[in-house]
Amino acid sequence: MFGFLPTVPWPIGPSVGVFAAAGLITILGSIRLVALGDALADRTRWGEAVFGVVFFGVATGLSGIVMTAVTAANGHPDLGYSNAVGGIAAQTTAVALADAFYRRVNLEHAAASLSNLLFGSLLIALLALALLGSYSPNVTVGGVHPVSVVIVACYLGGLHLIRTAGTRPMWQAVGTTETRPDLPDDHGALDRHGLAWLWGQFVLVGGGVAVSGWAVSLAAESVVEVTGLSAGFTGGVLLGVVNGLPETVTAIAAVRRGAVTLAVAAVLGGNILDVITLVVGDIAYRKGSIYHAAGNEDLFITATGLFMTAVLLGGLLVRQAGGWGRLGFEGVLLFASYAVMTVVLAT
Repeated sequence: MFGFLPTVPWPIGPSVGVFAAAGLITILGSIRLVALGDALADRTRWGEAVFGVVFFGVATGLSGIVMTAVTAANGHPDLGYSNAVGGIAAQTTAVALADAFYRRVNLEHAAASLSNLLFGSLLIALLALALLGSYSPNVTVGGVHPVSVVIVACYLGGLHLIRTAGTRPMWQAVGTTETRPDLPDDHGALDRHGLAWLWGQFVLVGGGVAVSGWAVSLAAESVVEVTGLSAGFTGGVLLGVVNGLPETVTAIAAVRRGAVTLAVAAVLGGNILDVITLVVGDIAYRKGSIYHAAGNEDLFITATGLFMTAVLLGGLLVRQAGGWGRLGFEGVLLFASYAVMTVVLAT
């Protein structure tokens, strides 16, 4: 759709144009993914939480993978790193934004589930490993830092443990009149199509989002070189917002459909895949470890993502029914955390 794009850097005008076009594609694609994903979650009986984290994480995270891989391979590992962790901060804020669209009760109250809590814990573990990678010895094996292997192993092991825990749950959220259980519902015209068609559409739309991510990564490189903005601000805020668009739109669209568990799971899944994206960036960056190419701004963004994830988990556990502006304490803290991070990076 973007044709053969010229070599970066581009003038600021075309860069902004690519940002806008890719953002539009992402928004439209994400809305379609919600409808397809909701139908597939019921049809495959995976459930909204597991399907949201695993498959939505991959589909909505493809653009972020492309952004980080392209920027790291082109000699901007700091931009690739900040893009990945900046997307986590932006996407976690998307939960609070989606909460504003759910008028019945606090979203975290309605969407609390064992799976979402466990996936949030897995995200904290993966982010902590990324930080440990930055402070560990700067060694690589075949151009890859050992912590990248540990992150992938932790991700796969975590998925296995969470799926096992789902079959023999030792904890469950107390049901209330506002709790929205994950039950199969009607999906309109989509119910008339077979699984193969639904999967085909899901993969096709996800591919379109990935292409838009490649274009945005080139535009971001141009912005850094033409404007002189820091890679931390460009990757952590500007590129992070675009990277977080799929999860933001997905969460809001899922809430509008009443799929509250899917709304939170899609954000957690996208965040988890963003940490895996660092592994892709580490492989793409052939001059060393991407974790050691991260600057102080990048590590600050990572720590902010850790804090915001802990706040989200607290909201899922406390399950406050309401609060300021119909947001729970976690929604207020998420908005405030992201605002402070943006101001710090911009100054």
